[in-house]
Amino acid sequence: MKQYDLLVIGFGKAGKTIAGKMASLGKKVALVERDASMYGGTCINIGCIPTKTLIHAAEENLSFAQAMELKETVTTRLRNKNEAVLTGAGVDLYNAQAKFVSNKVVEISAGDDVEQLTAENIVINTGAVSNVFPIPGLLESKNVVDSTGIQNLDQQPKRLGIIGGGNIGLEFASLYARLDSQVTVFEAAPAILGRAEEVAAKLAQTYLEEDGVSFVLGAKVEKVANAGEAVVVTADGKDYEFDAVMYAMGRKPATEGLGLENTDITLTERGAVQVNEYLETSVAGVYAAGDVNGGLQFTYTSLDDFRILLGQFTGNSDYNLNNRKNVPNTTFIEPALSQVGLTEKEVIAAGLPYKANELAVANMPRAHVNNDLRGIYKVIVNTETNEILGATLFGSNSHEIINLIKMAMDNKIPYTYIKNQVFTHPTMAENLNDVFNF
Repeated sequence: MKQYDLLVIGFGKAGKTIAGKMASLGKKVALVERDASMYGGTCINIGCIPTKTLIHAAEENLSFAQAMELKETVTTRLRNKNEAVLTGAGVDLYNAQAKFVSNKVVEISAGDDVEQLTAENIVINTGAVSNVFPIPGLLESKNVVDSTGIQNLDQQPKRLGIIGGGNIGLEFASLYARLDSQVTVFEAAPAILGRAEEVAAKLAQTYLEEDGVSFVLGAKVEKVANAGEAVVVTADGKDYEFDAVMYAMGRKPATEGLGLENTDITLTERGAVQVNEYLETSVAGVYAAGDVNGGLQFTYTSLDDFRILLGQFTGNSDYNLNNRKNVPNTTFIEPALSQVGLTEKEVIAAGLPYKANELAVANMPRAHVNNDLRGIYKVIVNTETNEILGATLFGSNSHEIINLIKMAMDNKIPYTYIKNQVFTHPTMAENLNDVFNF
């Protein structure tokens, strides 16, 4: 049995970063990843990077084939870079399936080769996989894919159906509509973006429809079947025919095949690895980081998990999940929809004293320069403390500007500071002056 200081299972953001860092500190480190095409994790290979590359390609009016080629070039380059960084740091990289045989012993297998590893600290970093709802024919039908499969299509579907109108479904709907596919989204809820500010959610649907996306809301998908090569989705008794269908019903922690039943590691009711505020599982010395622990499924929160692990392994920090707050997020439709903090409904439910303000992007000088007048800014502040309670920025570059508001919220900077801040001109950021001008 090989002994390590640190053993990481899964090549995700948190895992690869802690593996490289601890190796650089002179520790003996191993990382196990069963799929060589996933070196670097979800973000680099099937998540943020390839999807945003495809979105950028569409904005540049590249063809479907050119967009796919660019995506493959980018992901391959980054995947190879990640592998080189870890091996260069001295990490032992195993391309194998990992399975716990006891609390601190992991068996790895690659073909007929089997060996056992143990370590002082073990990090489970296996990410998440697509949810599959029990829809008859969903997995048995041809030309039905998840968010990974849709990135590897050989041909662009002229007619694309998407089951699920969450962030993933909407981003692909927006992307393929810009590539001139006819897109139909089936969403079980009566409206899309139910967690967003209502004014932004309604605008988002309008803009997506203007870009060619059709919605079937309050939809009950009853079955999926093939008619030759076509895919037929039956929803509420009506048939819809497509060249391809993607299901985007959220993602669940990837724990299957890890052998956790051979350990004292406990899972949550939703199947995530249960952890404390320091990401430690119910087994001392075994941690879970990233999507597998049931937290927010963002690359940047996985990187924040790394910071918690580093503090634990070096004793140099007491930073933990209780310190994490005001995590921003962006849905990369067109334009980008970014949010941080509470919505107005949530503020009302919390009983907080507040005032809110909205500013249409059409009133912003930079928007006219950009020739994109779509969107709205909305901010909410506490009338007693003058602190910012939440913000929704729906417009060009919102994914960049939202980070300014997060920093203000974290540091309890009153909204009046931003109201009176000097910004460069003409920029989208300078409009924070106006939207905070209550």
